[in-house]
Formats: sequence, structure tokens, C-alpha cells
Amino acid sequence: MIFRGKTWKFGDNIDTDQIIPAEYLVTSDKKELAKHIFEKVRPEFSKKVRKGDIIVAGRNFGCGSSREHAPRAVLGAGISAVIAKSFARIFFRNAINIGLPVVICENTDVIKEGDSIVVDTEKGTIYLPEKEITVNFEPLSDFAEELIREGGLIEKLKKELQSSL
Repeated sequence: MIFRGKTWKFGDNIDTDQIIPAEYLVTSDKKELAKHIFEKVRPEFSKKVRKGDIIVAGRNFGCGSSREHAPRAVLGAGISAVIAKSFARIFFRNAINIGLPVVICENTDVIKEGDSIVVDTEKGTIYLPEKEITVNFEPLSDFAEELIREGGLIEKLKKELQSSL
């Protein structure tokens, strides 16, 4: 899969409360959650983010509680992928399970906020055309790629059940 977009840069230890504050956990609707994404740390984010934009972060992105609301808010905001040096394990799994592409890449320091990038999850590359730089990362597993392509685990299971009837 290939994703193109402008970047939003975040640091280390962005927890689920920063992604979506607890008072908005009364719904699991991703569009509703997206209205409040990063509200306490970057109040302008939900109004300025555009479909296809990409989040680039440091270490331990999505730490904190295990709530699925955080990756849902990211997906609802139109983010096409999240790249980080590392992810909290549960956030990473929740993201894949709902169809949000997440990429572990140690060399995110060359990517600045507002850069246009091209992410190829199968090849394991991030290309920065304006800087003519390519950064490599470990590609996602075939199963993770399949879940993302299908729109997540539930959507994949629905399709499998439909085809077996």
C-alpha cells in the first residue's frame, strides 16, 4: 500500500489521553471522536488536518490506556498512516485491527512537520521527494497488510462470512 500526505510531527510518549481526551469516550463513532483529536495538546489539529495527512512521532506513541478510541479518532480524522519510532503494543494492535496503517521507523528525525512524504508499506520505504531522501523501515507482515486493506479485522471477518454463505 502506498500513502501520500503532509506530515504532522509529534514527540515521544504521546498517550491515548492526549490523542482523545477521556471526556469524549462516550462514543466510538470515529468521526465524532475526530472532532476532539489532540484537543488538549494541539487545539488546532482537528480543524487543520486534511484527509491523507500522516502523523510522524517519536517513541511510545499511543501509550496509556488500552482504549480503542484513540486509533479510531486518528482514523476518523482522515490520517492515512502513523509513523513512529515505537508504539505502545496495544495501540499498535488496535490500529491494525481497525485498519489504521502504523509503521515503526527508527529514522523519523529527517522528517519535519509539513513535509510531503510517500509511504510504501510493502517495500518498507518512506520517500521525501522535496529532500530526495528515502528512509527504510521493516515492512508490515502480510497479515497486517491484509487487515489494513480490508478495513480492519471486523470488515475482513464480515467478508469471509459473506463469501461462505
